[in-house]
Amino acid sequence: MVKIGDLSNEIAKQLSRYTKDVEDAVEVAKEEVAKNAVAELKEKSPKLTGRYAKGWALKKVDGRHVIYNRTDGQLTHLLEFGHVKAGGGRVPARVHIRPAEEKAINEFVDRVEKAIRS
Repeated sequence: MVKIGDLSNEIAKQLSRYTKDVEDAVEVAKEEVAKNAVAELKEKSPKLTGRYAKGWALKKVDGRHVIYNRTDGQLTHLLEFGHVKAGGGRVPARVHIRPAEEKAINEFVDRVEKAIRS
């Protein structure tokens, strides 16, 4: 039982605990969602030799999780949006990044909302 004089301290303590729990859940969600996105990109990327698909990686930069292609980063835009051929014509887009990004965003938002509610 909390005495009336200790009520504000108890509320502050519980809010602090709740905030810490939410922060921890968000950190776990960031890590897991990013790893899932990398796995999906490796699976769904175009595979001529397999080098591009295997190049997807994850790194932490200033508390953020960054997904990038360590082997062929210069190809991401060309493959995602298509490009003009040197001899004329176009190479069609092979959309694979946007769906993984949208799925990761939706999954992250859902997990954060769940953490806030619990």
